[in-house]
Amino acid sequence: MPHQPPPSSHGNLPRRVLVVGATGTAGRATTTALIAAGHHVTCIVRPENEDPVAPGARLHFANITDTAALRDYGFAGETYDVLVSCIASRTGAPADAWAIDHDANVALLERAKASGVGHFILLSAICVQKPLLAFQHAKLAFEEKLVASGLNWTIVRPTVFFKSLSGQIARVTAGKPYLMFGDGQLTACKPISDRDLGTFIAGCIDAPDRRNRILPIGGPGPALTPLEMGREIFRLTGQPEKYRKVPVAMLDVIAGGLRLASRMKSDLGVKADLAQIGRYYATESMLVFDKNTGLYDTDATPEFGEDRLFDFYADVVAGKETVNLGAQAVF
Repeated sequence: MPHQPPPSSHGNLPRRVLVVGATGTAGRATTTALIAAGHHVTCIVRPENEDPVAPGARLHFANITDTAALRDYGFAGETYDVLVSCIASRTGAPADAWAIDHDANVALLERAKASGVGHFILLSAICVQKPLLAFQHAKLAFEEKLVASGLNWTIVRPTVFFKSLSGQIARVTAGKPYLMFGDGQLTACKPISDRDLGTFIAGCIDAPDRRNRILPIGGPGPALTPLEMGREIFRLTGQPEKYRKVPVAMLDVIAGGLRLASRMKSDLGVKADLAQIGRYYATESMLVFDKNTGLYDTDATPEFGEDRLFDFYADVVAGKETVNLGAQAVF
């Protein structure tokens, strides 16, 4: 008989929660918040996983893209009240996006329905509200399936993570110019920390007003532009302000050139996709988008938590935090 966590008591705490994507920064923070809230948490991780998982979580080892392994070793015959999916494609390139953001989530949804899960919480992204890229369409396609699934659902669409906006701290510290597109004021966002996002997601379990809803969420305001972020990095590092303005048109030229070259060398197609993703983030704000006005709305973008981006910057400069971007870099 597989090990069963203690049962939920009439819908009250603690809940039996299955987390997928717990080795990513947002997933790990969410797992930490769930455990702190008193839930019994099990995480499905890859068999070859070497990334840390939040202390106190039980681990099931399975490849989520293998439906049989997901059934036999991921869910492992156990029952859960809530499934939290924090998975996301690493690059956002089309093949990766449809395999993970869509197909893997569909497999999780089908297994959740078959196993009696009552509530599916999905970590999505605020950028899907204006979809121009493959990974956004993949996420939206799964969101539609989740809404129509018959399960209780919550879709959380965060703005931007702190680490995604911290990649230039090392550059500026080394005396190099701060890179920005246009005048550095083309976009704005309300960044949210992993910790605050994890707390918000964990709170969705027992908040009726967050059930069967799409929830955009940002950190505490005000909204910040890349120029404001650059100025703060210069202030914290003590370096003289020095900027390099990159024309957005240059990204179009790069993406177009790579797309053309990919006809002769197929592996350049992925680089072209990444260039398009870069252009999107260079020109689109990570705030709530008002379809009626065609504008991003700072005031309509909800705020949550207490962590602030510039405090994180100060910790990075002081060596209290590290920035390991991987595929998360925005600027």
